[in-house]
Amino acid sequence: MPDNVDASERMVDDWTKQIQETAARYQAMAARVQGQTVTERSKDNTIEVTIDSKGLLTNLVIAEAASGKRMAEVSSQVMRLVQLAQSRIPELLQAAMAETVGTTDETASRVIAEAQSTFPEAPPEEDVAPPEPDRHHRFGPEEEEPPPASQANSPQSPPQPKPIPRRRRTQDDDDDEFGGNILS
Repeated sequence: MPDNVDASERMVDDWTKQIQETAARYQAMAARVQGQTVTERSKDNTIEVTIDSKGLLTNLVIAEAASGKRMAEVSSQVMRLVQLAQSRIPELLQAAMAETVGTTDETASRVIAEAQSTFPEAPPEEDVAPPEPDRHHRFGPEEEEPPPASQANSPQSPPQPKPIPRRRRTQDDDDDEFGGNILS
């Protein structure tokens, strides 16, 4: 009977040791992944994004050279770069797991599958610029809108002058240039 007790104790000790080793490997993997970041840059190097291992944006750099671009194009590039960086997270996890816990572990496979569903591959890059917005902003004096096409051929009446805004009177307006009130 003592052999059975000794064998049981060894078996429990082996399980405990195995569990502790596995836990240490998972902690090493978590520490390695936690410190990793992914950085992506636009082709023209005007935009750079950095994300952490959780997929959160940690840095965004937009160069002065991007000021000539339309804001819709800049924002579209930022989002594309974030998606591209996030799509690399599963491969980072897979590399960290291969070096620490191994990729044959069932838990590791589930973690990688979850990362792939959370951060799918980025959509293919489109070289087509976003469409021009329908609205145009005007900064300056108001311009007359061109008449509709149906009125273009009809005789036009002369343009109506715009009313001149009245100036508010101040207390000094009661005095004239000669030093006195004209009503007294």
